[in-house]
Amino acid sequence: MATGMSDEAQFVTFALGKEVFAVPVGVVREILDYEELFRIPNGPDYLLGLRDVRGQGVPTIDLRLKLGLSKTEPTPSTRVLVLDIPLETRMLSLGMVADKVFEVIPFRRSQIEAAPEIGVRWSSDYIAGVVRRDEGFVVIVDLARLLSSGDTALLSVRNAA
Repeated sequence: MATGMSDEAQFVTFALGKEVFAVPVGVVREILDYEELFRIPNGPDYLLGLRDVRGQGVPTIDLRLKLGLSKTEPTPSTRVLVLDIPLETRMLSLGMVADKVFEVIPFRRSQIEAAPEIGVRWSSDYIAGVVRRDEGFVVIVDLARLLSSGDTALLSVRNAA
C-alpha cells in the first residue's frame, strides 16, 4: 500500500493572466520580487535578460511569451521564480516571470490528468498534467520539455562566459 507521502507531490502555483499553472516545488530555488534585468542583445523575445541572484547571472524568461501569450506587464504582484531545472546532462538555472505566485499546494497523483487531446495539431508537450479545481484548472508545466534543446543551449551560453 502506498504511503501518503508517495501519493502526493508539492507544487508552486502561479498565474499568467487568468490562467493558473504549477511547477514542482523541488525545482524552485526561491521566489523574488520583479526588477529590471540586464538585457541580452539579439536574444529571443521571451528571454528578458540576466538577473543577479546571489552572485550568479541567471537568464530570465517571460513564460507568457514562450507560451504564445501577450508580454508580461509588471505589477506589484509580479514575481520571478528562480528554478533549477534538471536536464539530461546538467542543471539549468533559470528565472521565470509570473504575474502572481499563489501558494505551495499538494496534489494527489490521482488528481493529475493527462494533457487533453483537442483533435488538432497543438503543442501540449510542455503539459505534464492538468488538475481540476473548483475555480478551474491548474496546468502543471514540464519545464525541461517546454525549453527545446536550442533554448537550453542559448540559455546556457552565460555559463561559458
